[in-house]
Amino acid sequence: MIEALGLTMRFGRRTVVDRLSLQVRRGELCAFLGRNGAGKTTTMRLLAGVLRAVGGSARINGHDVIAERCAVAASIGLLPEAATGFSRLTVAEFLRFCGESRGLAGRTLAAAIDRASERVHAREVRDTLMGELSKGWRQRAWLAQALLHDPPVLILDEPTDGLDPVERRHIRALLESVSRDKAVLVSTHVLEEAEEIATRVVLIAQGRIVADDVPSNLVDERGRLASAFHRLAGDEQENVRERP
Repeated sequence: MIEALGLTMRFGRRTVVDRLSLQVRRGELCAFLGRNGAGKTTTMRLLAGVLRAVGGSARINGHDVIAERCAVAASIGLLPEAATGFSRLTVAEFLRFCGESRGLAGRTLAAAIDRASERVHAREVRDTLMGELSKGWRQRAWLAQALLHDPPVLILDEPTDGLDPVERRHIRALLESVSRDKAVLVSTHVLEEAEEIATRVVLIAQGRIVADDVPSNLVDERGRLASAFHRLAGDEQENVRERP
């Protein structure tokens, strides 16, 4: 469902993603971990076709991310890092725009908006302008647009960022549920999330994968991923959060 082969990306002379190969299959919820600057967000943008790699290739649901961009857009639900914009649209208008851009219309679109709003607990802000939302509400609205067209692939960059503990737990449960029939790639700085919901953990450092395994093979005797993270990626200056 998500396939990368030798993906490489440079900004100037700096190699940000270095010959990275990865597969995420249907039914997998893959936690994508790493320090700030490790290459996580750039990799996710390459997989979604937002950026064009200088080397290697990527496919989503069998479609090349560069040559078949429309098919990829239909197959993917993308939550970008620190998503903003559309400040003059209400949440409902924003979701309607996103749905129409994906070919939804009429009752099908209305039902999709209702379903996505309900799944992320955002019904009460549907008439609120996007520009007036708090960070947590805005995050939920953008997550709703990723789920709107029920895509087979989800690429979510920090989906619980800005949410309170209750909503974090709700979104984690939602991701566990939808991953049963989708390929889901989720980046997070909260190691607890990977411990609780991931069926697989991929750890990246300096643009390269340094670990790719099921969580049970990476956690310590307390069931924590922190030891493996510190050993493989380092954390002296990283904002990685652990549960108390």
